[in-house]
Amino acid sequence: MKKILLCCNAGMSTSLLVQKMQKEAASRGLDVEIEARPLNEAMDHLDDANIILLGPQIGYTKDDFTAAVAGKDIPVEVIPMADYGRMNAAKIIDTAIEKIG
Repeated sequence: MKKILLCCNAGMSTSLLVQKMQKEAASRGLDVEIEARPLNEAMDHLDDANIILLGPQIGYTKDDFTAAVAGKDIPVEVIPMADYGRMNAAKIIDTAIEKIG
């Protein structure tokens, strides 16, 4: 099972996105776990993730997250504002699966 970790400021809008992503993943039969964490908790959960997706509002932290997972083969991506705003779960999952490999 692959684990996708979404991080944002407080976890409110991202929790709605996670629900949409979970439905999308289930409809495709994907073996993924999708979890949202607020920024102040996310660093404690990085080792469990196969990919870290950052909400666009915290995109400025990408370098910090990349440094925190250096050498662990865990990609860190910022969700594009358009996909995040539209809650485009299908496209965000496609990107995550492509980056995980």
